[in-house]
Amino acid sequence: MTLRIADTFTAALTRLTAQEQAAAKQAAFDLQVDPSAPGLSLHRVDRSRDRDFWTARVTRDLRIVLHRRGPDTLLAWVGHHDDAYDWAERRRLEVHPTTGAAQLVEVRERVEEIRVHATPSTPAAVPPPALFARTPEETLLRCGVPPDWLADVRAATDDTLFDLTDHLPAEAMEALLNLAVGIEPGTPAPPTDPFAHPDAQRRFRLLVDEEELRRALDAPWERWTIFLHPAQREFVARDFAGPARVTGSAGTGKTVVALHRAVRLARDDPSARVLLTTYNALLAEGLRRKLALLGAPPNLTASDLRAVALAEHERLLGPVRMATEAEVHEVLASAAESQPVDPGFLRDEWRLVVDARDVRDPAIYRDLPRHGRKTRLTGDRREALWAIFDRVRGLLAERGLKTYAGALHDTAHALADASAPPFDHIIVDEAQDLSLAELRFLRAACAREANGLFFAGDIGQRIFRPAFAWSAEGVEIRGRSRSLKVNYRTSHQIRRRSDHLLPARLLELNGGEEDRTGVQSVFEGPSPSIQAFRSAAEEASAVARWIGEAIDAGIAPEEIGVLVRSLDELDRALEATRLAGRPGEKLVGRAAPAPGLIALAPMHLAKGLEFRAVAVMACDAGVIPSEARLLEANDERALEEVYATERHLLYVACTRARERLMVSGVTPVSEYLEDLLDEGPA
Repeated sequence: MTLRIADTFTAALTRLTAQEQAAAKQAAFDLQVDPSAPGLSLHRVDRSRDRDFWTARVTRDLRIVLHRRGPDTLLAWVGHHDDAYDWAERRRLEVHPTTGAAQLVEVRERVEEIRVHATPSTPAAVPPPALFARTPEETLLRCGVPPDWLADVRAATDDTLFDLTDHLPAEAMEALLNLAVGIEPGTPAPPTDPFAHPDAQRRFRLLVDEEELRRALDAPWERWTIFLHPAQREFVARDFAGPARVTGSAGTGKTVVALHRAVRLARDDPSARVLLTTYNALLAEGLRRKLALLGAPPNLTASDLRAVALAEHERLLGPVRMATEAEVHEVLASAAESQPVDPGFLRDEWRLVVDARDVRDPAIYRDLPRHGRKTRLTGDRREALWAIFDRVRGLLAERGLKTYAGALHDTAHALADASAPPFDHIIVDEAQDLSLAELRFLRAACAREANGLFFAGDIGQRIFRPAFAWSAEGVEIRGRSRSLKVNYRTSHQIRRRSDHLLPARLLELNGGEEDRTGVQSVFEGPSPSIQAFRSAAEEASAVARWIGEAIDAGIAPEEIGVLVRSLDELDRALEATRLAGRPGEKLVGRAAPAPGLIALAPMHLAKGLEFRAVAVMACDAGVIPSEARLLEANDERALEEVYATERHLLYVACTRARERLMVSGVTPVSEYLEDLLDEGPA
């Protein structure tokens, strides 16, 4: 017997109670061991248009819907008795006539009415145009639209397209959203096996043994986030003559593109040295877990950028002793002695200009454009400052210390003199948070120009590093930058509300512009809850109730995240989980919570994580934007940078949620919550 599991089954499984889920899983194991076991009480669904649908008994009121055709069995759905029969009566499993992919299709004749959302109108209002009225039928079929749904798709408008979400196969809905933003469907040759089609592989998983079934049932389907979606394939397969980049808002699949591109390049040339990297160790750990699911070849390395750079420093220059922030501040103060210079300004000038750009010559410092620094400096002032920075370099050298930026620059220089860079292809995830020194190192570490450097990132999620012009560092991506426009991770409601935190267009220092309009989500969910409370105790009680409601809805504790601005607010998150009667775990040094534990984390550590439900707590005035960071800003430009990155940080936190989002604070709340409360169009 060949056993497969459909995403519709795992999605339905998550909506059951914990006790019902356990019973359904056991019945699935029994089915795999002996499909004819009497205890399963198999019954054909007589009223289904597809005569191969059956039900298997789980409990007195719980049924698994199976599709059995010859030796092939599909776990299609699970739910209560009447719901299970109703679901099976309205479905058929078929091969799409154009794409050749296996699909679970809702029977159009049994849909009495497609409920549409009411939209305000007046008798004189012009009806919105149908999105696909002039689209050739052949194009809609290449999208995977079932033939008997073509008329409904042709009639869909911007207001009613999402009403088809619950009726069309998911891959067809995704392709239509792509088409709506100008991305045409591909024309792959139909496979001989309908389940081998890429669309089918994302919806149906072949289970070869009991252990694989156990993994599929224990992990929610959305955790299997390694399959390529139609809009992403071009960025994996395409060859670029120079550095290239894929951008897109949170949830559009940039990391999936990076993963598959890295694997593709490694498989295409087994002799090539391929690096997949990102800016911290926790994110790199997540990349390695996903690469394991893809069966990454041995010539592909996944590691955080700091570890790679320091390893290269040791290989070429020997071990390095890194200076701590406190040591750098002490050296700066010592070098300045009694000079009349503001310590905060001096630290920023060193960090953002001299150390960041590897300035080692007074003439270069005198003439250097100080992008991002508002304070103007006369020639005499620069000369006095240079004397201080020259002493700083001397003191660090005397103590055998290097800054991280200094180590990167030294390694980049050594690589330029070396016979062969260590990598042929480098793929960078979360590239928006690269520093200038890191970009210089990456450029020096990559041997090839064609398909050499590839970046995946979103400047709307830049939270750690100041912006700078990549083109000034010899990394020119103009003409080789593409934007993803379909959000696969976050519900329409969460995406739309979170987008209010950022402008529709973000400008880059090299003059480029990222247009964030036109993004579509592939599914809908509850509206986010944005609330203000009179006290921290009142907030904790409300979040505890929200956690309980999420768990009652079938969301596992480890699929819930509670995020706060910093470590200082983590106790408020712990109190909420305590009141909910559910233990929480601080994600400090961990990439994911243990099973049964709610994840608690400061916002900056949540980057790269995903949860079905997220509560963002303690969004008080003075907490976000951080009052401490605002006070440290030395000029207007620095203040603008703080406000921008604090907005990005809250955006990152909100977009970690897939289905449910709650954002709260104690009055007076953060000014950013007013933007989240805005119900205007996005």
